[in-house]
Amino acid sequence: MVNIKLSIEYDGTNYLGWQRQPQGVTIQEVLEDALNKITGETITVIGSGRTDSGVHAISQVANFKTESKITPLQFQRALNSVLPKDIIIKESAEVDLDFHAQLKSKSKIYLYRILNRGYPTALQRQRLWFIPDPLDVSNMAQAASMILGEHDFRAFALSGSTQTTVREILHVSLEKKVDALIEFEIESRGFLRGMIRLIVGTLVQVGNGRITKEDFREILESGEKKSFVYTAPPWGLFLKEVRY
Repeated sequence: MVNIKLSIEYDGTNYLGWQRQPQGVTIQEVLEDALNKITGETITVIGSGRTDSGVHAISQVANFKTESKITPLQFQRALNSVLPKDIIIKESAEVDLDFHAQLKSKSKIYLYRILNRGYPTALQRQRLWFIPDPLDVSNMAQAASMILGEHDFRAFALSGSTQTTVREILHVSLEKKVDALIEFEIESRGFLRGMIRLIVGTLVQVGNGRITKEDFREILESGEKKSFVYTAPPWGLFLKEVRY
């Protein structure tokens, strides 16, 4: 038996997230079905973590075990020949049998992209959040810096999250890039369900002046979901990197 590690890029637009669901198509399901056809085995693919419906990945990491004699390079080529064009295997490598994509990960980095200008984009419309009204990026960045370190993020967690809502943010940045793009990047060992989209949505409320930086801090420290705790849409969010 061998253990194969995959680095996967995907556009999540047409999928109900990573994890298998009874009611719709998911990335995990498509990968497992492809591997079952290639190997003739019943393969279980383990992802580094779940991405929600509509969320993308620049580099998701997964692994699977197989008795097949197919080489990692052959797996990469075979999968890329049968997978839909919105799922690509970037790398494939044999790893130790004890490697587990989820349990061995040290941290994950997510990226959220906002287009802030007077008109939308045709080509990137499913890969960013278009906001036509001007945003104060400086105020947003100062508010974002408040989440660095360990905090109770219960104000930024959807119902059904784990009992422990304390998380440590290892890195956070919010910057305006070229072409009116605003990029929010965040790194942690673990995230709550909906946490990043709730943080981004609320930072936008700071940027458009509906709440102040001090309001944002009060929401974080109180843990209360107030009216301006807003969920950003999924299509601007990317799993950028998994660190091991």
